[in-house]
Amino acid sequence: MSEHNLEMLIIGAGPAGISMGVEAVSSGIDSSKVVIIEKAPEHSYMIRKFYPDQKLVTANYKGKAAMCSGVMCIPDYSKSETLTYLDQAIEKNQLEVRYEETAWKLEKLEDGSFRVYTDKSEFKTKTCVIAIGMMGKPNKPDYKIPSTIRDKVHFDITSKKIENSKVLVIGGGDSASEYVQYLSQEGNKVDLSYRKDSFARMNEINQVSLFTLEKRGETKLFLNSNAIGLEEKDGQVQVNFSEEECPLRVYENVVYALGGTSPTNFLKLLKIEFSGTDEPIVKDGFETSVAGLFLIGDLSAGKRGGSIISAFNSSHEAMKKICNDYLTCKV
Repeated sequence: MSEHNLEMLIIGAGPAGISMGVEAVSSGIDSSKVVIIEKAPEHSYMIRKFYPDQKLVTANYKGKAAMCSGVMCIPDYSKSETLTYLDQAIEKNQLEVRYEETAWKLEKLEDGSFRVYTDKSEFKTKTCVIAIGMMGKPNKPDYKIPSTIRDKVHFDITSKKIENSKVLVIGGGDSASEYVQYLSQEGNKVDLSYRKDSFARMNEINQVSLFTLEKRGETKLFLNSNAIGLEEKDGQVQVNFSEEECPLRVYENVVYALGGTSPTNFLKLLKIEFSGTDEPIVKDGFETSVAGLFLIGDLSAGKRGGSIISAFNSSHEAMKKICNDYLTCKV
């Protein structure tokens, strides 16, 4: 294994990681001193995997205006337009993205720099930025999915085409609404089950879209319904609920939209401090409790999540802190 001496190592090649690289180059850091490592075979892998082709990548997120503060910014773009924009950012700034490479250990050295070990190489870097997304591992229910129906149970809607089917979506966030909208457009009869009595985590546009579909009779919303298990019923999926007033329902497909999980164990191994709510603590400029180690994008946005614009902006704020305290550069 060879060791590379860098100004900045970025872990994760999603929108946050790519924009971090762009911010670094724009601030005057030579692109040869910046490396992005990505465990997937392509950048922005979660957008490629979890976003349907027809789904807009919206700049406005959960009612928040899209105010760009950094070098990178997008309007409402299609999936393909967003990926093209990120492709061009990598090419224009001559960013080195090392795909299918995974970081497994990080050490803080006496001189204040870091040594990062991957499955393919070692890096010594003055600063390190973690830009791992929340959706790398979708949340799953705490009950087992019977093997006889696993091909009918989904945690995204792009891996297998679902059409002309009776579908239940389980979840109450923006992804749940967007799944319902998309699946309805594909000729499916779609219901939505959510354990609470209102959609507090869903932006207004998605709520209106959902209620409009219900008013048209194109979907049914089952609030205060808590799914506690699935079982096979005549080749379909029977969904069992904890509430007595919720009758058993049978579907051809069930889709979970329960959000993503933070890679807590990885972050704790880096000795990053966590709050009482088990969220990583980030300070000014998205710096963690470890000096020179930054956390941007979804992981710095908290449980409510963030948008691509907020990911871009977090990179810009981190870059200002990095130039001020660690590297010779200027934002």
